[in-house]
Amino acid sequence: MTNDSAGASRLFETTTLGPLALPLPNRLVMAPMTRNRAAADGTPGPLMATYYAQRASAGLIIAEATTPNAVGQTYADIPALYSDAHVAGWRGVTDAVREAGGRMFVQLQHGGRVGHPDNSGLVPVAPSAVALPEEIHTPGGRRPAVVPREMTHDDIGTTVADFAAAARRAVEAGFEGVEVHAANGYLLHQFLAKNTNLRDDEYGGPVEHRIRFVVEVVRAVAEAIGPERVGVRISPGVAVNGVEEGDTEAIYPALVSALGGSGGGLGGGLAYLHVVFADPEQPLFQEIRRIWPGTLIANPVLGWGGPLPADGGRQAGERLLAAGADLISLGRAFLANPDLVERLRAGAPLNAVRMEGLMYGGGATGYTDYPTTREGAGALVG
Repeated sequence: MTNDSAGASRLFETTTLGPLALPLPNRLVMAPMTRNRAAADGTPGPLMATYYAQRASAGLIIAEATTPNAVGQTYADIPALYSDAHVAGWRGVTDAVREAGGRMFVQLQHGGRVGHPDNSGLVPVAPSAVALPEEIHTPGGRRPAVVPREMTHDDIGTTVADFAAAARRAVEAGFEGVEVHAANGYLLHQFLAKNTNLRDDEYGGPVEHRIRFVVEVVRAVAEAIGPERVGVRISPGVAVNGVEEGDTEAIYPALVSALGGSGGGLGGGLAYLHVVFADPEQPLFQEIRRIWPGTLIANPVLGWGGPLPADGGRQAGERLLAAGADLISLGRAFLANPDLVERLRAGAPLNAVRMEGLMYGGGATGYTDYPTTREGAGALVG
């Protein structure tokens, strides 16, 4: 790969983000990745500021999953946004990123049944009292999941309000906007999936009922900070954290339309839609692109736990751009390469991703100590 051919890629074009018209220096997005480096109370510290500032050359950074309330906490040492201390901690991060020339959204995630009293001090809540069929990481080791408490209507209303309040705090903390996490088996996705949503009220049963909670959360967040500052992440057909949607081909066109696709919803005024594990050959991805009128971020299928491609996902990203995506999000490639944009542009080798014992929790090792091309040659991802 020559430098000229690398530089000609659409990945490195300047663009703008949605109705916010936020200038982006390239089409590469750093995907949100849980790293468990916040304080025990959820407050980000200087190490997190360093980590994100190192990666400020991304067109956009979407900061890791951040809980909008205490009961929504998934694992230990994840960040939060429901107190003044959280705002101050995140302000240190956004200031560092902005000083380095970057732009940030933050992902708001409620874990629902993916949580444990040993992590949050509270019994998790969920659309129905169906336990996660997996163990949960806690400070004392892996523990069996507990049966969550089925959410009442009051719980639902409170949770919607908590998302809106967290979004306001995010803007106060210096973020350009927020991403509502409706993917990967967490609370909002649990409302979408048939096996985790057994309700027979207006939030369960047919598709139009199961999408209701997601739409209410997104609408409340949009009303709180403006729709142009709100993105939504979805993962059609992704069976993680024990979810089984049951009618993937029906639910996502309905949800995307309700969120602002052709013919309804929020009028297409949201910042973006973020599709996880996007496949340009998949008819559902093509249907979502047809329905969604605004900016579409696509996260390519690169596998998890196995080796990344040597190009870090560049070719997969280019195929998604050709299929209609506007921006490409990459996770592990950004994790291991703070100067990923420069490396991909130059066709330079990538650092190997160090996963075992370093991905979730700990200190600087495996977090802020990955070298740039100026600091070390790097080795192909393995």
